Amino acid sequence: MRIDEALATMRPFFSFEFFPPKDDEGVAALFATVQTLLPLRPAFVSITYGAGGSTRARTLDLAKRIQRDLGLTVLAHATCVGASRAELRGLFDDLERSGIKNVLALRGDAPKAEAPQTTPPAFEHATELIAFLKRNYSFCVGAACYPEGHLESPSIQEDLVQTRAKVDAGADFLISQLFFDNAAYFDFLARAKKARIGVPIIPGIMPITNYAQIDRFTKMCGSSIPPKLRVELEARRDEPDAVSALGVAYATLQCTELLAHAAPGVHFYTLNRSPSTRAILSALLAASAWRPFRDVTPR
Repeated sequence: MRIDEALATMRPFFSFEFFPPKDDEGVAALFATVQTLLPLRPAFVSITYGAGGSTRARTLDLAKRIQRDLGLTVLAHATCVGASRAELRGLFDDLERSGIKNVLALRGDAPKAEAPQTTPPAFEHATELIAFLKRNYSFCVGAACYPEGHLESPSIQEDLVQTRAKVDAGADFLISQLFFDNAAYFDFLARAKKARIGVPIIPGIMPITNYAQIDRFTKMCGSSIPPKLRVELEARRDEPDAVSALGVAYATLQCTELLAHAAPGVHFYTLNRSPSTRAILSALLAASAWRPFRDVTPR
């Protein structure tokens, strides 16, 4: 199924993101994780792409296997940094032959130890990649957005200009960078509306399972941890189970508010683990959290 079609028809709408493992043992573990999430009926799952396309082969293989063997709709990530036009055509032709209908078009980050490149990259920005996909293929194309601004953008206003350019180039939907303050997402929606960005904007949520890890991630991507949440995490930093429990509770509250205020769904950054995501999503489904709040005060 095309994701734009799913967004138009499915409520609630939940999706999961995974990254390609490094070895066969990791792949087996990932498939076990995906299977535990199958009963939750995700609208799609996405498979990330390593820096400079370093996991291209594994991303493509996993995308094909998950769609073929598990029957799930797959969103295949693709980055243009360091890739020639021929390499990108080879990737997209392969995806198309495999029946994959959805691509998340990203610029991507350059690898830390990049080898000299003999062929200049085809594109420097995600906007160019999106336009290329729309000219040459029939994929449903997604793009990234950044409620707190991209690290390389001089301002949130300039970042919004770049987001609008992705939509103008043909992006059918947007998935947000992870955030822990819903106000950042709601503010971004308001600014996007003023900028006449009319495509669905799916919030991206990462359940906290490890304090040091999430501290590192937020510094890398420019997301912030609200002061009150940081205090609670600091108080539990030597208690891994307590950090994970807090992460589940906090993400559940985040998702409940997002869904009750008409977010189209939630995209979970799973880190290839299922327990926290399963707990959060099970609670949301049990509570029908996507329904608007009702006043139940006795009269």
